[in-house]
Amino acid sequence: MNLHKLLFFTFLLVIFSCKKTEKQKINIEKPQFEFGVWTTADKDKSNADYAVEFEKYKNAGIDEVLINTHTDPLLLRRIVPIAKEKGLKIHAWIMTMKRPNDSIALSHPEWYAVSKEGKSCFDNRPYVDYYQWLCPTRKESRNHILGLIEGLAKVDGIESVHLDYIRFSDIFLPIGLLPKYNLKQETELPEFDFCYCDACITAFEKVHHKNPLKMKNTSIDMEWKQFRLNAVKRVVDEAYQIVHKYNKRLTAAVFPYPEMADHMVRQRWDKWDIDEVYPMIYHGFYNEEIDWIGFATKQGVQDVKHKGIGVNTGVYLPPFKSANELKTAILLAKDNGAKGVTFYDGNALTEDHMKMIRTVKKSLE
Repeated sequence: MNLHKLLFFTFLLVIFSCKKTEKQKINIEKPQFEFGVWTTADKDKSNADYAVEFEKYKNAGIDEVLINTHTDPLLLRRIVPIAKEKGLKIHAWIMTMKRPNDSIALSHPEWYAVSKEGKSCFDNRPYVDYYQWLCPTRKESRNHILGLIEGLAKVDGIESVHLDYIRFSDIFLPIGLLPKYNLKQETELPEFDFCYCDACITAFEKVHHKNPLKMKNTSIDMEWKQFRLNAVKRVVDEAYQIVHKYNKRLTAAVFPYPEMADHMVRQRWDKWDIDEVYPMIYHGFYNEEIDWIGFATKQGVQDVKHKGIGVNTGVYLPPFKSANELKTAILLAKDNGAKGVTFYDGNALTEDHMKMIRTVKKSLE
């Protein structure tokens, strides 16, 4: 009997020891809070200049760089080893549905999104001249985009393909930008409402047996709205399959939180197949105070928590009046569940910003 008791207590001791070791291991392996920057590449920039830029980021406490190479995999392939040598992660940032100056797309005018007024982004661009949007429903335009994504996914050493402008054109601009365009947007205006191309109308009619162009009020027709949300989702979900085939992750820059993104740009990112999101919580665009960054971060984190999607809060540097204000924003993001903060953009980082980021990073270790 004594032997049995001894064996029993030994067994319990081993079990509790294992649990304690496992708990310690979990604490040790807890991911650190990461900092990133968005930046744009230049094919004429030398490797030495890239090394200097990346060294600056690393010394500032930056962990990852989301870099736009204008969908050029050769330039990306050249840049990746320079960044990795400096200890930085690289994400391949791509302008997804918005494709200005895309020479292949420009040879196919039918690929472009069409407004409710019947005007195509091919030659009638909403808001600004670079707003040339492709239709996510049309098979040919969608396959063109997915082909560009695959070209980036094939590049060795990248962390993810990072989708931007993965949405429709803005049905509503951020309120802080409206004066710039001398606009009032209190209802859905037809010149900013997309896409009503033949491919979209035909596909929608096939399922719902009605034509959006003949509806009395498309802004309250949930099937028509959901059709467009699903069109964007399909591009993302197919991209997810492609990049994972190459053992890469899929990430995206998105509007502040899902309900807001749904309302403003037909983007419901909590429904996507995606690994991480970088909501652009640019408080100055919305005439909001800094604490709104915490609010919007929390909304997004809660909406995707059940799917295991990581949230990295994106902040726009110009509205911050001091490095201390930026520090407040970083801590608000962290306290509300973000796994990191990403700055737009790398060129806007001042010495004061970088000193503050280093200090905050050290305090979080």
